Amino acid sequence: MATSIRLDREADLAVLTIASPPLNLYTAELQRELGEAIGELEATPPRAALIRAEGKIVSGGVDVSLFDAQSSAAEAKVLFDEMLAIPDRIAALPFPTVFAAHGLCLTWAFEVAVACDIILASEKAKFGLVERVVGLTPTMGGTQRLAARAGVGRAKEFVMTGATYDAATLERWNVVNRVFPADGFDEAVRAFTTDLAQGPTRAHAATKKVLEHYEHGGVAEANEHITTIAAGLFETEDLRGAVKSFLADGPGKATFTGR
Repeated sequence: MATSIRLDREADLAVLTIASPPLNLYTAELQRELGEAIGELEATPPRAALIRAEGKIVSGGVDVSLFDAQSSAAEAKVLFDEMLAIPDRIAALPFPTVFAAHGLCLTWAFEVAVACDIILASEKAKFGLVERVVGLTPTMGGTQRLAARAGVGRAKEFVMTGATYDAATLERWNVVNRVFPADGFDEAVRAFTTDLAQGPTRAHAATKKVLEHYEHGGVAEANEHITTIAAGLFETEDLRGAVKSFLADGPGKATFTGR
C-alpha cells in the first residue's frame, strides 16, 4: 500500500516527506501516518528535521470529504483536536525544524509550516489559508501562529480574504525566513538544515525554550528563565568542548555532537 508520509534518516538529519501527490491532501490516513512519523522523531530525536513534499505542489489542502463526514459540532471538535495536535507536537520537538515550500502550500500544510522553527520557500511558492471557501476557519493553529509572526492585522487579512500570497510577500511579513531560487531549491534547503543538524543541538533546544517563554509571557517571562536555561548548557559536552576549542584554536573550529 502506498504511504502518504515517508521519514528518512540522513546521518544527524531527519527528512519527513509528504508523499501523496499530485495534491498531497490531508486525509485521515495522512493524519495517522504523520502522527506516527512525529512519534518516531519524538522517540529517537535527530539533530534537525526537514519537512518537505513531493510533486508539483506542497498541498492543495484538506480532503473536504473529511469535513462532510462530521455529523455534529461535537464530532467535528474531536477531529479538530486531533488535527491541532499535529502542529503542536512539531512545535514542541527539541531540535531545529525546517519547512521547505517549493510550490503551492495551502491550509494544513501552511499550518504545519508555521509550527516549524524556520520556513524556507522557493521563489515560485504560494501560500494560503483558504478555509473560507467551505465556511470554516483554520483549525490547526495557523491563524494564531501567523499572527505571532506577522501580526493580528495580517492574520485577519490572510484568513478572511482566502487569497494566496507569494513567497516574497510572506518574507516581507516575517513569515517566510528565506526565499531561494527555484533551481537548486531542494539542495539549498538540505544544505541549510544539515548545517543546523551539525550545530549545538542542546543550545538550539534552549533557544526554542527561551522563545517559548517569550511567546507566553513576553520579555519579562523569558528573563525569569533564561539564566537557568543557559546555565544548564554547562552540563553539555558541546559547550565544554567548544569553549576549549575556542581558547585553543580560535572561533569557528569546534565540532558538535549534540550531547
